[in-house]
Formats: sequence, structure tokens, C-alpha cells
Amino acid sequence: VRSPFTFKHQSTMNSESTSSAPAALIPSSVTSNGSAVTASSNVEYRNASATGEIPSYDGDDRARATDFANYFCSYAQLYHQKQMLTDHKRMEAYYDAIMGNADVFRDKVVMDVGTGSGILAVWAAHAGARRVYAVEYTDMANHARRLVEENGVGHVVTVIQGAVEDIDPQSLEGGKEAMECNDGCIDIIISEWMGYFLLRESMLDSLIRARDKFLKKNTGLMFPSHTTMYFAPVMDEEERKTSVKEYTSSMTDWNDFVESTKTMYGVDMGALDSAFQREQKEYYLLSSRWCELRMEQVLAEPCMVKYLDMCTCTLEESRGILRGAPGSSFDFDVVGEDDDTASSSLNPMPARHAVVSGFSGWFTADFKSRTDADGSMAPKISHPTLLSTGPENGYTHWGQQVFHLLSNIPVIRGQTTRIKGELELARNKDNARLYNCRVRFSTTRRRTGEPKAAGTVLMNGPVIETVYQIP
Repeated sequence: VRSPFTFKHQSTMNSESTSSAPAALIPSSVTSNGSAVTASSNVEYRNASATGEIPSYDGDDRARATDFANYFCSYAQLYHQKQMLTDHKRMEAYYDAIMGNADVFRDKVVMDVGTGSGILAVWAAHAGARRVYAVEYTDMANHARRLVEENGVGHVVTVIQGAVEDIDPQSLEGGKEAMECNDGCIDIIISEWMGYFLLRESMLDSLIRARDKFLKKNTGLMFPSHTTMYFAPVMDEEERKTSVKEYTSSMTDWNDFVESTKTMYGVDMGALDSAFQREQKEYYLLSSRWCELRMEQVLAEPCMVKYLDMCTCTLEESRGILRGAPGSSFDFDVVGEDDDTASSSLNPMPARHAVVSGFSGWFTADFKSRTDADGSMAPKISHPTLLSTGPENGYTHWGQQVFHLLSNIPVIRGQTTRIKGELELARNKDNARLYNCRVRFSTTRRRTGEPKAAGTVLMNGPVIETVYQIP
């Protein structure tokens, strides 16, 4: 198995083939004020265990404390829970999936992993579950207990505060008997574990371990059951230019600072120019941005870059997208309209004004019947539900992650721009909750209407490789 790559945030242009080896890369993390801190300078406080796992699994006390401070603590705040609870696309999907399939919840034992306020656990109880274990790592568990009691389901829902990885199956209803039969004791696991571009936060690790430890192998259900990651070229030029302007302004301000410090205090701070420039470039230009895109900003048919079956996916699959893995390559055609369509009122984005500003990623989550071979005896989902965080579905708190290019790609009227490349996604080695994303591609142009493989190449661009952090 290939080990996760290490990122150094930089963009390269290479006219060689895409098989040329990339340079070594070093990750860093971004602070709230826009500066970047190289995590490797404080490796004793890594937000990862000694084995590179999320600390809630096998981290020592220091790693777990760091993980709590960097990740879990925000989930203990009601304002943060409210942000998710007022995301009505999210709420509607989970409510419909649970209450619309009450027949599969009736008299079942359910586990809610990362229950937060406890609302999914309450719905599971309303749907007829016999017992619900609501697992919450933070002190939000205290609020969940109150919510459960006030909504009259305290006799069904048991709130457990702690990491799901630490729960002993024998402490759960039917757990001891299930272990003796080499099976799980939970009928349904529900969880809202998804992060930006699906994988950020790495909560999927905890879900997989909970599944393998507690779920009934042949009849258990996962809610959601399947997830899919999508990737597409987009036009987001105003935001891209804003980031460039903010970066330029920050560097101008730094240069003024260096000169004034030298003049007033006799100390030349210029020795730190390159370090400051790298920090600011990472933050303003090489970090993905949350965005709420409109459909017309998506310039080509999105491609699926990863598909996960929640009943069968592995820890290795949860760690990202490896170079060369199925779905990691993309091949987009961005079509420039001809003279007849470029000025049409039906065309919201004429080719003469269109540019490719970057790429965007989002995900969908399905609540449907099991599709794996071992799940043929599992209850069928009669009311399947889909949660989409894509531009076609409007606002969700996940939004889309946009990876802006350092220079845009013009779309020429009457020509088709082909963007062919590959995507790689891996965890930051010093913070297992965060991801870095490598995008490597080249562009060609041909006359619109000519076949992709046999058309006359009007332009053949260099290979461009850029590494972003998903902060």
C-alpha cells in the first residue's frame, strides 16, 4: 500500500509527460488570522497518533488533547450545532430517510455515531426503534441527554459520552451474545459524519470501526448507505481575483513593514521575506475555498472521483484518493459557443466571457438498500433518499470546495478546451483531520464538433500541477 504523500504547497508547470515524478511536499496548517503554521515544527503536538491515525482511535493523552482542541471542541458549542440544524437540505434528507422508513427502524437497536444535539437519535426513537445508543465525544452529550428527556424518549435513547472506538460491545443490549456468535448487536448505524468534500475531518474512520465492531454483518443497515464525490471545472473568476488581490495587498503591506522597521528600529526583517510570502501564498492562493456555486458556473459534466459503499468501504479507502486509483483521473470538455449561440439570451455564460477559474468538489449521500453481496438478507429501503451538496441543490452548510487556478484558462468561441488530468487527495501527515489535494492536468484545444481523439489540435498546453490544502 502506498503511503500518504507529503505536500509542499506550490504550483509547477511542466512540459514533460504526466509520468514525471513530483517534488517532495510538506504540509502546513492555517490559522484564523490568515497565517500558515508549519505543523512539523511542533511535531510533539501533532493532531495524529504515533501511527498516523486519528487520535480518538489509538492516540496518547497528548494527541487526544490536541485533537480535542483542534477538532472536537467546536462541536461542544450550541452555535455550531445550530449551523447544522438550520441546514434544511441536511435536515430534510435525514428526516425523510429515518421517518420515511419507519418499518426498518421498528423494534430495532440503533447507534447514532456523533449524535451532537441528539436529534437523529430522537427521530430514530420516533420511528419505533427499541433502543438507541447516541454516542457523543464532547460535552454536547449533556445537552443531548436533556433534549432526549424533554422529547419523551429517555426510556429509548441512551446517551454515551466518549469515543465510539472505546465502547465495549458487551455493555450494549445483546452485545455479549452477539460476540459469542462473532456478529454485531446493532441493527442500524446512523451518522452525519461527512465533512467538506466528503472526507475532511476523517470521521469516516470512526464510522468504519463502529460498523466493524457493532453492526450485524448480514442484516445491518448504514444511514447513509453510499456516498459519492464529484469534481468539475468551474467559473468563479470574481472570487479568484479577490484572492489574488488580497495576496498582493498582504505582500505590499509586508514590504512596507520591512522598510519601516528597518528605518525606525534598525532591524532588517527582509530575511523573512520568503517565509512570509510562502505563508500568504498558502493561505490566499493555495487553500480551497468554501463556495455556493450556481449551476451555470459548472463548465462541464462533473465526474465521479470516488464512490463508497458504507457497508464495505475500508479504512484505506477512507484516507483519500491515491494517484492511479479508480476515478482519480478526469477528462473534461469545456465547449465554447459558436457565433450563433454566444449571444443568445438563453446562454447564461457566453464563451467570449467564460474562463475556467479552477475546479470544484462536492458529494452526495444516498440512503438506500444494501448493494453488497453479504447484505442480500438485510431489510429493503422502501423510501430511498438522496442528500446532495452540489450546485444543483442550493445551499447546504457543506457548500462546495473550490480550488482556484493561479492563472485562468480562457474558453474560446467555437473551440472546445479539453482538460485532462488526475486528482490526488491525502491526509496532512501532522493533522489526520485535514487533507491536501494535488491537481495535475494539461489542456488542448480543438474545433467544436471535431472528435476528441481525432480532432486537429489547435493548442497543446503544458502540464500544470498545483497542491492545495483543504483547511
